[in-house]
Amino acid sequence: MELEAKVAFQDETIEILNDEIKVHQQQLAKIKRQTELLAEKLKESQSSQPMMSNMPEPPPPHY
Repeated sequence: MELEAKVAFQDETIEILNDEIKVHQQQLAKIKRQTELLAEKLKESQSSQPMMSNMPEPPPPHY
């Protein structure tokens, strides 16, 4: 009887862990999509202002 209880507990634990893994996979997929979108926006903004990136920065006001 004790063995059956342990197996039942392990089955429940495995199910809970699998559910957590599914949630984490969904979160990772969402983060990956967001990162790809941000990278694309960064490329677009850099290509739309190529001259600004090549110009030296002005010195700070205290000089």
